[in-house]
Amino acid sequence: MSVTFPPSLWAATAPERALAPALTGNAETDVAIIGGGFTGLSAAIEVARRGHAVTVLEGQAVGWGASGRNNGQVIPILTAAEPDAWVARFGATGERFARLIGNSASILFDLEREFDMKAEAEQSGWFQPAHSPGRVKLSQIRVEAWKRFGFPAEFKDAAQTRDILGTDFWYGGMYNPTGGHINPLALARGMAKAAEGLGAVIHEQSRVTRYAREGAHWVIETDGGTLKARALILATNAYTGELSPGLAPRIARSVIPVYAWQMSTQPIGDNLRATILPGRQAVSDTRGDLRFFRYDARNRLITGGAVMGSHDVEARVRAKAAQSLAEAYPELGTPEMTHVWSGFIGMNWDRFPRVHRLGPDGWAWVACNGRGVALGTALGRELARAVTGVPEEELALPVTEPKPFPMHGIARRIAPSYLAWLRRKDLVEPKL
Repeated sequence: MSVTFPPSLWAATAPERALAPALTGNAETDVAIIGGGFTGLSAAIEVARRGHAVTVLEGQAVGWGASGRNNGQVIPILTAAEPDAWVARFGATGERFARLIGNSASILFDLEREFDMKAEAEQSGWFQPAHSPGRVKLSQIRVEAWKRFGFPAEFKDAAQTRDILGTDFWYGGMYNPTGGHINPLALARGMAKAAEGLGAVIHEQSRVTRYAREGAHWVIETDGGTLKARALILATNAYTGELSPGLAPRIARSVIPVYAWQMSTQPIGDNLRATILPGRQAVSDTRGDLRFFRYDARNRLITGGAVMGSHDVEARVRAKAAQSLAEAYPELGTPEMTHVWSGFIGMNWDRFPRVHRLGPDGWAWVACNGRGVALGTALGRELARAVTGVPEEELALPVTEPKPFPMHGIARRIAPSYLAWLRRKDLVEPKL
């Protein structure tokens, strides 16, 4: 058996993993998890740790989807909603969720260290530099919002920002020392090894075609077998409708899968590396048309971008990302990109993640909005607590009903044009 991964830097560098056998015949477990990404594997670790039998069903291979293709930035905030917004919307549950988000990077790094996952983890901090003077005020507001919740957010002025980044291209920003970066495919494979070491069962190349509540159990069908379980976690996010279009149609249509492009430069020489981002933080700025980058373990800059239209996308996004780095760091020249790859992220218009109840002891979540590494890992642990007896009033799970997009197919096609609106918004100072 084999699975083809996109030609990413992560596929070229992550420790190898032998595929687990596909599910065949009939099997039973206490907790079934659909999806072998960060959420599903984190949940499997926690379920097994809490003494319950757990089985993970993955349609391709662990880390094949967004969890193994992303930029690897570990970011302890969301793209839009500040902690106060969660409290306003969900009360005490929103406060618990805000605290889960604020702790999410530490949850991930602590897990990686506990099991020695060999994931090139660097808890070097995450920095969000402001791309305009008006965004500096926004950064200050965000820092104060997170500090009110007890998290170590820090505001950096223009001089401090120049010291962190090695350029005066940005104006100030928000820094969080708990963030950082990892090799995401290595992390997914490390999570799978940890889960299996605790007794979890993983079946790869086991595409789920149907699940249903039948009596007191969930029955999950794959191409090759059937799994019966007391509890179910659906952890497929942006890929919910991709491998099995009829699996969970209302949930799949409530999120827009959007292509995200990632790429890596050649290794940066020691002299330049000492002046460009010397502290090796993860960086994503305040633009809607985001500029983001960080180093990997081989001193390559890992970056990416987005373009509109379908013509020659890879070449255009490669050129755009290289130009963005060159604008901020003229001493780099226009860097050559050695690996370019893409995959879906799950987006929605208000950029609030969604947690859904599937039925008795059944849970799902979607809409990472580009923050799935830390958030997905933390939510996996929380969903595991939900299916192993923790009372709902203690959980950080703001439950809502799925709200499918009207004309979802059209929304998917026009989603890339949203970039034009973001670019225009980037040119206008926010009203605060």
